[in-house]
Amino acid sequence: MANYSKAHVCQCLSRLSTVRRSSTVMIMGERRRTGMEFVDGVLSLAHGLIQLGLKPGDVVAISALNSDLYLEWLLAVAYVGGITAPFNYRWSLEEARTALQVAKPTILVHGAASYFWKFESYADSVPSLRWHVLMDTPCEVHSTNIGLTTEQLKRSCKRHLTADYLWAPQEAAIICFTSGIYLLPFHMRTTGRPKGVTLSHSALVVQSLAKIAIVGYGLFTHCTTVPYWWYIISLGHANGRRLSYLLPKFEAKLAVESIDQHSVTSLITVPAMMADLISFYRTKHISVGSKSVKKVLNGAGGLSSGLIKNAIEIFPRAKLLSSYGMTEACSSLTFVTLYDPARESCIQYSYANSSNLANKPDGICVGKPAPHIEIRITGDDSSCIGRIFTRGPHLMLGYWGQMPSNNSSPTDECWFDTGDIGHIDDCGNIWLVGRLKGRIKSGGENVYPEEVEGVLLQHPGISACVVIGLPDSRLTEMVVACIRLKDNWQWTDSSSNHPVNKNVHCLSSTVLQNFCREKDLTGFKIPKKFVVWKTQFPMTTTGKLRRDQVRAELMSYRQLPPSRL
Repeated sequence: MANYSKAHVCQCLSRLSTVRRSSTVMIMGERRRTGMEFVDGVLSLAHGLIQLGLKPGDVVAISALNSDLYLEWLLAVAYVGGITAPFNYRWSLEEARTALQVAKPTILVHGAASYFWKFESYADSVPSLRWHVLMDTPCEVHSTNIGLTTEQLKRSCKRHLTADYLWAPQEAAIICFTSGIYLLPFHMRTTGRPKGVTLSHSALVVQSLAKIAIVGYGLFTHCTTVPYWWYIISLGHANGRRLSYLLPKFEAKLAVESIDQHSVTSLITVPAMMADLISFYRTKHISVGSKSVKKVLNGAGGLSSGLIKNAIEIFPRAKLLSSYGMTEACSSLTFVTLYDPARESCIQYSYANSSNLANKPDGICVGKPAPHIEIRITGDDSSCIGRIFTRGPHLMLGYWGQMPSNNSSPTDECWFDTGDIGHIDDCGNIWLVGRLKGRIKSGGENVYPEEVEGVLLQHPGISACVVIGLPDSRLTEMVVACIRLKDNWQWTDSSSNHPVNKNVHCLSSTVLQNFCREKDLTGFKIPKKFVVWKTQFPMTTTGKLRRDQVRAELMSYRQLPPSRL
């Protein structure tokens, strides 16, 4: 017998179908959905999935733009005990195939944005895949070879769903591929396959409710571009009236129009989105944006001081908050208020405000953890700076395919190593000093240097390269490639391939960026800047690359193109 005292993301449906029964809870383009209409859509789809043969523990991969139908799929799959695996619609076909081989889904659901992932091209390499579903049939898609559609599954429901919601084994709810997809040659890979972070219903619910409480969501109209689980759960738990306007994907012009049209009071952004919003307002010579916005939550990277200043000017009545977290911790670990209009002051976080921190490296304050989250710093006894560990109900179950069994005993007191370096000040604030490894956070996406280097090294004109991330006010970090050219190759600022000396070949930023695209490197992973490195790359005494030293040297040369070190 199921234990319904356990957390489940579908517990929000009861409140939606009663308290919010006749209230509009979301707007997607021309579609307006009441609480009851949304719940009926979820239950109809869940019944269709049961009739299709989906069983508890089966995986459903989804690749589509944000929409109300996307939210229905997330809840319907969870309702029948399935596990969703969201795929990035910007992935190439090869990246999608690799993720499919890891997740081993029973169903692949996709929207028009990823329609080029032809079912036949990977069906043989993913034996588990039985069904191919088009989420929403756009008028421009005329092919009949699309498998099923969402509406067909809903129409198969001839009676109201009477079965109650179920759990997957270990209460797994979702698989998130946070590490990107490695397309390196086999001998260059560390793990060889991408890792899927597996999150439980309990983690999703507790993190969502914490975010609602800490940020203070109540009576508001929300504008979002991504299908957040906390958003789904909060539909039923936020106090008062909650209306969400969904955008398929982020575009500054569309976002601003939506904010103005619907008097949006709450936004969720990443630094790149905030930079684009500010740029749009400035381009239109608008000094102050919508005064309806009361809350802005930033994530996936810290805001620079310049972005904070501009955000306050654009949204003068908004409380500006930022969160620090990771997918393995089910989103946010800590929260910090950057600006509170009620106090009419911008909260400055610098090392000068914290005692006993003399001679410490630069860092950034990311605030205090949520009440249910434990954080500790593990390092040398002589220093308060060390590796950041966390534990609590928010943590992942494990990586898909590598999760411990239910009978396994916890190890190391269940503390999880975030991979970040930092310390805790006297007020309980967490300070980030750096990342343990070279992962680059660019525009809210994770970029791993080794993958980009593997692609660049396939070019006949490059003998060696090192990819790093440099601070960028819009992207958080910008992907920069330092390259060493082979003999008879020269660097030019032009995309032309016609050198003065016919025995010499030319390279340029444009040529290398096009080369990366031809090798199916996803767009956000392609370096924005290239630096020609004249000397050998710094190495340790054991022959390992000093990536940190390359980054430090490059930081001292801020004028990048053209640049030669």
